[in-house]
Amino acid sequence: MSGQRREHMRDYIRAQANSFGRAVVQEGQNHQLSIEYADDQFFLVAFSPREYVEYSRDPLSEQQAWSYLTEAGMPGLRTPFSQVDVFTDRPLRGNPVAVIHDAEGLTENEMSSFTEWTNLSEATFLLPPTHPEADYRVRIFCPGRELPFAGHPTLGTCHAWLEAGGTPKGEDIIQECGVGLVRIRRTADGLAFQAPPLRRSGPLPEENVARIAEGLGLRREDIVDHQWCDNGPGWQSVLLADAETVLHVQPDPHLLSGLDVGVVGPHSEGDADFEVRAFFPGNSGLTEDPVTGSLNAALAQWLIGAGIAPSSYVAAQGTALRRSGRARIRQDEDGIWVGGQCVTVLSGTARLQ
Repeated sequence: MSGQRREHMRDYIRAQANSFGRAVVQEGQNHQLSIEYADDQFFLVAFSPREYVEYSRDPLSEQQAWSYLTEAGMPGLRTPFSQVDVFTDRPLRGNPVAVIHDAEGLTENEMSSFTEWTNLSEATFLLPPTHPEADYRVRIFCPGRELPFAGHPTLGTCHAWLEAGGTPKGEDIIQECGVGLVRIRRTADGLAFQAPPLRRSGPLPEENVARIAEGLGLRREDIVDHQWCDNGPGWQSVLLADAETVLHVQPDPHLLSGLDVGVVGPHSEGDADFEVRAFFPGNSGLTEDPVTGSLNAALAQWLIGAGIAPSSYVAAQGTALRRSGRARIRQDEDGIWVGGQCVTVLSGTARLQ
């Protein structure tokens, strides 16, 4: 966006130019401040209309010039935007993510504010890569915080990047984000990302298990097994006896406040092998995520590694929210892959500044 923003400011200055070719940003009886663009540089010019004297001409950074011009009434810049439904091939049945295609020049506060405004679980912001192997860099925000990694935003962002004409350097797409480089493949079942290494694994502390059981409206003995599933988001996951029990848990927002909780249980029939639910701090307290890539990635590392799940399976998620998300898990010699279909629901431009 930096190049777009510079061009936007230059065009505005030309459109508003006075006889000196400058855009006036402040004016009084005895003084006038204006912005001039010359020799690929912005200048703040102090001028006295009464005395017809130029008192100073100081160079400005791009950000300083932007602040002066927007305060003077320059309209904000629009950037390409997509809203992608992830882990579904039908609109409105998966988990949406907002994608800003050109976020260069946006501040962290602007990214966070836009994410809050969308009222979605996450929004992502595409940037030029800084790692030589990466095809693009992305910053991932959820309400109130930035995430080093998240699964459905990874697939949705890659889908939007490819749809906008992005061309990977190699056969796989390499995403740069807070956890480092994440590999994404195009498969017959849609895009699939390689599960990043777990930051923390192993059994949960017993006090955590007891709190989660109470917070889900379960008895302690209803939890068959439990595990840290921290791959950026600090998921604390519990295994229940079956999918029906998973679908009937009643989360208590007060007892689960501040926790990222994953719940999983096996199906005995149907097109899915497991049912998954995810609860985390959202816009207005505890939120249930429709379909969660990061959680499904970490669950797969746990369940396959422990021999609870086969090396290839399908996880259903969002059923309790009247969604029909499907995460397709596959283990090969390169690791565990989490895949699903994506569909663009909205596209256009967004004004963030």
